[in-house]
Amino acid sequence: MAGTDVAGSARGSDAALGKTGEPPAAARSGAAKKVALALLASFSALLYSQIQPPPSKIPGMPGGPPVTAPRTRLKDGRHLAYLESGVPKEKAKYKIIFVHGFDCCRYDVLNVSQGLLEELGIYLLSFDRPGYAESDAHPARTEKSIALDIAELADNLQLGPKFHLIGFSMGGEIMWSCLKYIPHRLAGVAILAPVGNYWWSGFPPDVFKEAWRVQFPQDQRAVWVAHHLPWLTHWWNTQKLFRGSSVKDGDPAMLSKEDRLKQVRQQGEHDSLHRDMMVGFGKWDWSPLEMENPFAGAQDEVKVHLWHGVEDLYVPVQLSRYISERLPWVIYHELPTAGHLFPVADGMPDAIVRSLLLGDE
Repeated sequence: MAGTDVAGSARGSDAALGKTGEPPAAARSGAAKKVALALLASFSALLYSQIQPPPSKIPGMPGGPPVTAPRTRLKDGRHLAYLESGVPKEKAKYKIIFVHGFDCCRYDVLNVSQGLLEELGIYLLSFDRPGYAESDAHPARTEKSIALDIAELADNLQLGPKFHLIGFSMGGEIMWSCLKYIPHRLAGVAILAPVGNYWWSGFPPDVFKEAWRVQFPQDQRAVWVAHHLPWLTHWWNTQKLFRGSSVKDGDPAMLSKEDRLKQVRQQGEHDSLHRDMMVGFGKWDWSPLEMENPFAGAQDEVKVHLWHGVEDLYVPVQLSRYISERLPWVIYHELPTAGHLFPVADGMPDAIVRSLLLGDE
């Protein structure tokens, strides 16, 4: 009996292995699937780790940068760092909030001369936008939330019911959100070289194509990713296979001095630079091109000025030019020989402010 059992066992093993002594096709296929699944899982985990941004370094918290600027606490618990200049707000005739651009901070404020600040009685406030320098990040930031932040900042600092706004570059784009969501708080607005979202409804194909072609190829790719694949924005702007945004890598529009540049990105690039791109070039539920004059019928005349340089290689003038044609209530200033940094040219800050406050041309 024992011999019979051994022989039967051997025959069963031979049958399982097949005549060649190898596992049958079904077994080989099952093993291959397991290996493929294991490789896919490993690749997915690796990919996820690459596209996930690192956690932000929260100002004032363990492991985060120190807080050196005055800050105000918003209703949701976040803090905004700010910088005051000009005359004391209690004595000011005009109160202006300046909104900085991409990869900048509160120090990158319009350099209005001290003489003009005193002559006109101007209080000038700048602040770090969420995620920049010493202002807390806002992971749920939208094109609307920043406008509400600005209104709350003004309330916390007791600037009164109305104030003037000046925004540059990415901060210029934010001016459209302020015009839509907080027009009742605005005494006047100056929009300087504003970033435009190529996917806002209302741009005809020829304007879109002309503006798109003006961009550097790496900017076209970075903007396309931010709009269509926002979850890939962090990876795209940190990978080394292709060049990222020219503004981010080349820093041509940076106004900060070297010692302040480190502070701009000290919380990490994702909640500052990358989120700026995801919101600015993201999918909006509305378009500035379709806005009605928010001040029509208002008792006090409120003027909106739009400034742009024809030689701007980073923010194509074509978009601002077309927007000004669609919105007759916007006063358009086109500078024939100016580039993106025209606001820092000698005399320009004072000219911009005089135009905004006094109507000077």
